Amino acid sequence: MSIEQFLENITLEQLEEFKKIKELEVNKIPTFSFSTIKFNEISKLVKINKCFNFDKFNKWFDNKIEIDLNTVHFLQALIDDNIFLIDSYKEEDLKVKFLTPILNKIKFLNFDNNLRDFYNEKLIYKTDKFILNGETDFMVAKGLIEGEKPYFFIQEFKKGKTNSDPEPQLISAVELNNWDTIKGAYIVGAIWNFVILERIEKHKYQYYVSINFDSTKIDDLKDIYKNLMFIKNEIIEMVKNEN
Repeated sequence: MSIEQFLENITLEQLEEFKKIKELEVNKIPTFSFSTIKFNEISKLVKINKCFNFDKFNKWFDNKIEIDLNTVHFLQALIDDNIFLIDSYKEEDLKVKFLTPILNKIKFLNFDNNLRDFYNEKLIYKTDKFILNGETDFMVAKGLIEGEKPYFFIQEFKKGKTNSDPEPQLISAVELNNWDTIKGAYIVGAIWNFVILERIEKHKYQYYVSINFDSTKIDDLKDIYKNLMFIKNEIIEMVKNEN
């Protein structure tokens, strides 16, 4: 059927419906997924500046947390069991064999403060110009059945930081919570980096990345553990103050 024949046979109601569909397509708000959006794409949506200042982490990393000998033995055993295979692990292998035992040992679950860790939890942040959404690899949030208010994220990558970036999740949480700062981390194989996102104003941010922590080295893994314990304690205090 030619265009001319189509226009001759179309009813007024069908034409109005067609116009509505086209208007929705034109005015559709672009949606970006956590798992696919890249940093250069984020930079087109918001103003974000990567800052290079390791001193930003001093308060976090210079914590006075001490871990007992049993925990040190636990961490060393994890290294011994996984050090030769960790570089070849797929994401689920890395999570089950190495990461989850550490996170369970930290134990973010806290019934008294209605708080726990979530895996593959959905998160969405909507504006009139764009939508960020997707599933978080790991999130500590208020709520026991569903994550109601996110406080901390860990993003996992397989062998290289190429699939996605952790910034969209942090941006979403900062804006949803109306906070000025939020902490997170990302993992590439054995290497951990902690991150801090600061909101200067709405949709304008500064982003800091820490030094590398090699989780196959006991001293680094002890520091990772203490940094996570610091986060756990900080979140609990935040929740208590909110209540």
